[in-house]
Amino acid sequence: MLAMPRALMTRPDLLLLDEPSAALDPRVTVEVFRKIKEVHERGATIIIVEQNAYQSLQISNRCYVLVMGRNKLEGPADQILEDERIKKAYLGG
Repeated sequence: MLAMPRALMTRPDLLLLDEPSAALDPRVTVEVFRKIKEVHERGATIIIVEQNAYQSLQISNRCYVLVMGRNKLEGPADQILEDERIKKAYLGG
């Protein structure tokens, strides 16, 4: 929970996040994603590797779906969010 605030202290142009919601209380997770979106809106480029596909896609511009380390699908996040294959495989739909 301290790694992200420490990284943000320098006002980075690029932020790399690996599982920022891992092991967090759901209420804290909502706050983390709100902060990520805020940092992006200030102009930072953010790359997120995240299991929480739904929340990640809601704040992303672009998405890459990796399967066994290979890129299987890519495109605008809003289109990926609506893709039936993604809904079935990753979003519980």
